[in-house]
Amino acid sequence: MFAGAATAGVVIVAATALRSKPAGEQPITTQQFLLTVENKNRPARPAPDGMVWIPGGEFSMGAQAPPHMGDTIGMQATEDSRPVHRVYVDGFWMDSTEVTNEQFAAFVKATGYVTLAERTPRAEDLPTVAPENLVAGSAVFSPPSHPVPLDDNFQWWAYAKGASWRHPLGPKSSITGKERFPVVQVAYEDALAYSKWAGKRLPTEAEWEFAARGGLTGKVYPWGDEFAEGGPWPANTYQGHFPDHDTGADHFPGVAPVAQFPPNGYGLYDMAGNVWEWVSDWYRPDYYAELAATGSVARNPQGPADSFDPSHPGEPMRVHRGGSFLCTDQYCSRYMVGTRGKGEVTTGANHLGFRCVTPR
Repeated sequence: MFAGAATAGVVIVAATALRSKPAGEQPITTQQFLLTVENKNRPARPAPDGMVWIPGGEFSMGAQAPPHMGDTIGMQATEDSRPVHRVYVDGFWMDSTEVTNEQFAAFVKATGYVTLAERTPRAEDLPTVAPENLVAGSAVFSPPSHPVPLDDNFQWWAYAKGASWRHPLGPKSSITGKERFPVVQVAYEDALAYSKWAGKRLPTEAEWEFAARGGLTGKVYPWGDEFAEGGPWPANTYQGHFPDHDTGADHFPGVAPVAQFPPNGYGLYDMAGNVWEWVSDWYRPDYYAELAATGSVARNPQGPADSFDPSHPGEPMRVHRGGSFLCTDQYCSRYMVGTRGKGEVTTGANHLGFRCVTPR
């Protein structure tokens, strides 16, 4: 799950470990995955540039605890991703990769748009924040030099003044030469603004998961049930000892350019790992249980009407999907396809981006 802590108006986004069940709490009922049934209708128009066709159809959405993985804390399905429930989505076009720095720069050049991380926070919006802390910036992964306990994400997240999409790690960093890297440090409204300019929109959570599964039924990952199977790394994730030593065994210590790993069955790249992706749904941990309780197939669900996160009441959260280069079985393995993340809507981070969709 994602947790936030306000710093100069920006909520630091970081993965946290699964909570233990209180004594006497009953486990959520887990349903079986049923066969994915794809729509047969195909679009009449050619594929828009950089997009692939997702046929839509009916599928089982959500996650179960992966088999044969024991109690390793990172390799469990979080409670908010259960129970598995049946969903139908219409077909749509989806960006084959995450939106890149090059694409976002074209948007900014055409519109003059200024992202949230580049704007100086206003004192009237943050009356409890000291004036000297009202400085534009965003959250940056800052690994410690030594092993640390994993119950305090401030050990590896910091608010970096001057961090933005142009300077993902702070003012001394740059995206020069990284045109094909995913744009990061984008808040929800930034992703929304780009998608509208591009004549697209953000995917719903259901659309995103249908697409990520690539036509497979109930698999742990977009490619199957085993992570690497002794072969090449299938996604950009964290290798080594989290959070102090990323070995970069997958050839990318940190974020990678898009499309460096094999695509899934629909031709989509990086649906697991690399950077988290905003989707349009508000976040509520009980939303899946509400859908399952109806006993019917949810058709094109748009998410709950509003946001509520008991661990961070009062902070409006939208759903993140897909995990990032910081995901690891030692702590948070949200590259598992049915699992969920969340983030406060004004928050960006250097492992958070997005991709877009458009109707048929």
